[in-house]
Amino acid sequence: MNGAHSLLTTLVGNGVDVCFANPGTSEMHFVAALDTVPQMRGVLTLFEGVATGAADGFARMADKPAIVLLHLGPGLGNGLANLHNARRAHVPMVVVVGDHATYHKKYDAPLESDIDALARTVSGWVRRTLDTAEIAIDATDAVTASRTGVVSTLILPADVSWSDAELIEPDPQDSHLPVVDDDAVRDAVTALTSGSPTVLLIGGDATRIPGLSAAVRIAEATGAKVLCETFPTRLQRGAGVPAVERLAYFAEAAEEQLAGAEHLVLAGAASPVSFFAYPGRASDLVPENCDVHVLAKHCGAAAALQRVADELAPGSVAAVAPATRPPLQSGDLTSFSAAAVVGALLPENAIVVDESNTAGIGIAAATAGAPAHDVLTLTGGAIGYGMPAAIGAAIAAPGRPVLSLQADGSAMYTVSALWTQARENLDVTTVIFSNGVYDILRIELQRVEAANAASPGPKALQLMDLGRPALDFVKIAEGMGVPGRRVTTAEELAAALTAAFTEPGPHLIEAVVPPLAG
Repeated sequence: MNGAHSLLTTLVGNGVDVCFANPGTSEMHFVAALDTVPQMRGVLTLFEGVATGAADGFARMADKPAIVLLHLGPGLGNGLANLHNARRAHVPMVVVVGDHATYHKKYDAPLESDIDALARTVSGWVRRTLDTAEIAIDATDAVTASRTGVVSTLILPADVSWSDAELIEPDPQDSHLPVVDDDAVRDAVTALTSGSPTVLLIGGDATRIPGLSAAVRIAEATGAKVLCETFPTRLQRGAGVPAVERLAYFAEAAEEQLAGAEHLVLAGAASPVSFFAYPGRASDLVPENCDVHVLAKHCGAAAALQRVADELAPGSVAAVAPATRPPLQSGDLTSFSAAAVVGALLPENAIVVDESNTAGIGIAAATAGAPAHDVLTLTGGAIGYGMPAAIGAAIAAPGRPVLSLQADGSAMYTVSALWTQARENLDVTTVIFSNGVYDILRIELQRVEAANAASPGPKALQLMDLGRPALDFVKIAEGMGVPGRRVTTAEELAAALTAAFTEPGPHLIEAVVPPLAG
């Protein structure tokens, strides 16, 4: 067998069986080997950023890595934004980047670049395989590293891929069960029982039911306030699930949530900072004279919280969110009436991939009592994540409806994801909140106190306007094989969602809403 076959066999032996790909010449032996390893599913994307985003969404729902196959440095460069999101979300991922044959690199061919340097900007593990005999070892090490919550990048020269290789059976892998730090537990218990105002900020693996239940039990026993990080990797919520408020996006709102805290206990979340710097405002959101206690990092936070909860509230049961839905709305669509329709109709056991950004301001409140569901969010802040992540989520969880809530501006970054949704016949309903502007930029122009922010001029306004020509998402979707419809009223949105949730396969709904910022 050749090196590519050995690589694929090793990956499958390590439990990795989905490959999101946008390959080129240097990866052709990998592509050919897919037919010799039937356990590996290959999924073609038309842009590398779709492949990396899909692998991220897959990992968040499958709790295991997928493979991303990319072509040389430029291909890796095209996928970097969603690799950044994956790094920030601590999701497992193995990126295989093909390179020129080892003897060809000295000729500085047009696509030659420093792949290793690019990979290190987003990867927690990077290795270049130079000997075919090492492929199985390197592939096993890549998967092992990824399972600690990092992006692993394996660089595979073309001649290593096509040369003969010996198959090495992979060693059984460690389970990576989290180890709870006894000293950190004692420190957190001391802070939580101090009688001083305390905030418990959760993230990582604590935003699923076991961690949420433990956090709410702790809060009920101690009076601490529980907050979830702003953009959790995967948040379980809805009726029957312990409800936790998310830390606000805008710094001044987050400061209000944290105000008065004398202790801040971090369980899977980073210490809160402002997303951007603003004139005259602090970057660090931790209140003055507040002691910060790290209970656990992203992996093992749920287990650590359960230890604390069992000590402070043994035998207790966390309160859960009641089953409630907003009434169906009528009339012209707004961001809030659209959110109410989503909340009223969200299916059982849905996966919501939320990149609605500014237009989705009402979604969290409207779906708080909807049937229990998972939410995947824009953890790293690099837009163009939502529609690719919906691909991965749908492949990882077949049988579960996926609702992709998408802002119009960021949709255009990776709109070719619709083609892959159609090709794979995935049950993904995409709702584009179409307001025709970069609404967040209009808001931020005011917040950064830029010159003439109160009345920006025509040159500034044109850089925040998506018109001239107006985007037609229905035509774009239909051109990629996804049926689409445009809605302008709450009644039309309700009818479109009902039809999409009933019919198998992908659907797109362009929901026309006014911008929030004038």
